[in-house]
Amino acid sequence: MAALLLTALPAAADTLTIETADGRVLLTERAPEGAEWCLSWNHSVTGGDVADCFVNREGRMILSRSYLHDFSAGLGEVEGRGGRLANAPEGGYWLEGIDEPVPDDALPVRIGQPSTDHRLTLGGRQHRLSSLAAGKRVYLRLE
Repeated sequence: MAALLLTALPAAADTLTIETADGRVLLTERAPEGAEWCLSWNHSVTGGDVADCFVNREGRMILSRSYLHDFSAGLGEVEGRGGRLANAPEGGYWLEGIDEPVPDDALPVRIGQPSTDHRLTLGGRQHRLSSLAAGKRVYLRLE
């Protein structure tokens, strides 16, 4: 009689969760393999759009690209980070091909006030995070 050996494999990460520092879940969205989501906000000095976009690559949260409306304070290429600068059709710039894994697949973010208007866009849906957690530290987790 042949023995059957089953190996339990970890489930693929396919859920993006936003939770507060004390573990309260604010939002859960499906983020299957290859899905992209963007965290967008208004720059605190100029008010222009800024975005960091992530992708689920083999169950890992990867920073894939960033949008910059211009090279204001704190914006631009980061020394030691990969990527190439490209003009965005709508104006501004995309830093494409960053491909930087997010440690522990969890991104800590301090959500700004309504004037900062932090937004999460995934699967054609946009969630206004500033109305959920203005001034709070949250974690975007790929689980």
